[in-house]
Order: sequence, then structure tokens, then C-alpha cells
Amino acid sequence: MLRRFEKDVRGFTGLEAAIVLIAFVTVAAVFSYVLLGAGFFATQKGQETVHTGVKQATSSMEIVGSVVAKGDTSNNKISNVTFTLQLAAGGQPIDLNKTLITVLVPKTGEYKEFKYEIGTDCSTVTSGKYCTKWIYTLQGNSADNYLEEYEKAEVHVDLSGFTITPNTVFLIEVKPPIGASYPIELKAPPSIDDVMVLLK
Repeated sequence: MLRRFEKDVRGFTGLEAAIVLIAFVTVAAVFSYVLLGAGFFATQKGQETVHTGVKQATSSMEIVGSVVAKGDTSNNKISNVTFTLQLAAGGQPIDLNKTLITVLVPKTGEYKEFKYEIGTDCSTVTSGKYCTKWIYTLQGNSADNYLEEYEKAEVHVDLSGFTITPNTVFLIEVKPPIGASYPIELKAPPSIDDVMVLLK
């Protein structure tokens, strides 16, 4: 008679095991989801970093044709340099308004930064500025400040403030806002003429 009132727990062992198993599976699923999500996020960020690094490491522009210089024969030095830029294959459009051009003369230690001057006659460029004439632009007569695919821009840099005499080596570097800078190493010829080709 007393056995009818005794608590029999034999039937709960399987249920408890099932609950514990379900709890373990659920926790493992949540944990694996979190790990996979973190892994996918890290992979995506890694890809973005690689793409950004490639953009920064590769130059997005190149020189077309020759680098031409004009000489100040009375002072026996170079007065200005002209070269033509275009985008490299697959390069992104370049905002010339944010592009710097630097000139360095290692022999004398002279260094200067030039900023873009908008809408000016290249015969009268403000000191510390460089001027651009569009050889070809997609915008026709209303050219903007962006160097885009298929466009060619002729850049004029005033070097009258530098002492670039015969056989002097100097470096011009074009620094766009995105991508690697484009260095141009030049050397003045043994004789300064009115017009000289420094690089073909």
C-alpha cells in the first residue's frame, strides 16, 4: 500500500538527458554562428584592406609623350617644365584640385610644393601654383577639375625660382589624393636652350 505513494523518478532520466543534449546543441549552434559571423566579417575587412592597399600602392597616372623644358638663356637655367598626364589603365579619376606637384633639387636642397590653379592662362601662373591645359577632355569647353579616362592634361610648372643649371638633376613628383605618387626624375642638358626635351 505504501509503494503507491513513493516517488518514482525512473521516467525522468531520458527527458533530462534530452534537455541537456538540446541545451548543448543550442549553445554550440549559437557559438558557431557567432564564430562564423566574425570570420566572415574579418574576411570582408581583409579584402577591403587588400583592395585599398592595391589602390594606394599603384600609380593611377602616367606621362604621355615628352617632358619639355623652356630655358632662361640669360641666367643659364631652366625656367619651366611641361608634360602631359593621362590615367593609367584601370586608374580612378583624379581630382586635380587636390593633387600636389613637388619639385626637389638635391644639389641645392631647393624644394617647393605647387597647388592646382583653376581657370588661368598658363602664361601667367601664380607663384606656388601649376597650370593645366586640356589637350582632350570629355566635357568639351566646360572642363571640370577631374582627370578621367581618355582625357589628357598638359601640365605647366614654373621653375623660375629654382637653380636648375646645366647637368643639374631634379625630381618632379605628382601626388594625387588617392594612389601612389608619380615621380619624374629629370636632368638638365649640358647647354641651356630656349626649348629642350628632357625626357622622351
